[in-house]
Amino acid sequence: MSAEKKLPKFTNPELLAREHPARQSWRVFEIMAEFVDATERLKEITPAVSIFGSARTEPDHPYYALAGEIARQLSDAGFSVISGGGPGIMEAANKGAFHGKSPSVGLNIQLPHEQHTNSYQDISQTFQHFFARKVMFVKYASAYVVMPGGFGTLDELMEALTLVQTGKTRNIPIILVHEPFWRGMLDWLQNTLVAEGMASPEDMNLIQVIDEPKKIVEAIFKHYETRGFEPSPSEREIQLYL
Repeated sequence: MSAEKKLPKFTNPELLAREHPARQSWRVFEIMAEFVDATERLKEITPAVSIFGSARTEPDHPYYALAGEIARQLSDAGFSVISGGGPGIMEAANKGAFHGKSPSVGLNIQLPHEQHTNSYQDISQTFQHFFARKVMFVKYASAYVVMPGGFGTLDELMEALTLVQTGKTRNIPIILVHEPFWRGMLDWLQNTLVAEGMASPEDMNLIQVIDEPKKIVEAIFKHYETRGFEPSPSEREIQLYL
């Protein structure tokens, strides 16, 4: 057998040839610029709450109305509201905050389908890289509110849980909305992950399930009542390594 390393059959040599190493290196600067630009634009929005949910939720769906009411109450309570800037629950969250007292923030990204920018944003920031966008959802959030959604929503939820569980970000409230939607997942986490030792019993305490908008706002304030919303110096240091 030849000692020469062979490319896998699925690799396109012409595509690899076009992807010159210098081009790959320049992409690092593009990523840096995206982080710098987003940090400059978003640094004044705290305290803020990130709201997630399905892009497929129609405006006449009860989830849409519920997300809008939660966002409006959070906005009136002094929280900037961050969403993905697209349709569905993201639009509902931006719309509710837009009609409230605090900024409505959309962190937009262009996708092959589903995503288009909604018109209810006081601050709009567009990302090319998913991971940079996800960092900004966490970096400025004092809480996560998670509405019913699909793979993208689950991705954001598990990202937040993992970061808090591992101490890579500060401990923030992670609130699931509409208990019947989440019941199957919560039972599986408890009866499979925890039961088989894949997660600790106390990890389940990272999740709250609250369905009423007023109680969501109250739960967030309760979490911070003894310490305030500003990250401590040690928390700021931790967040530099998100």
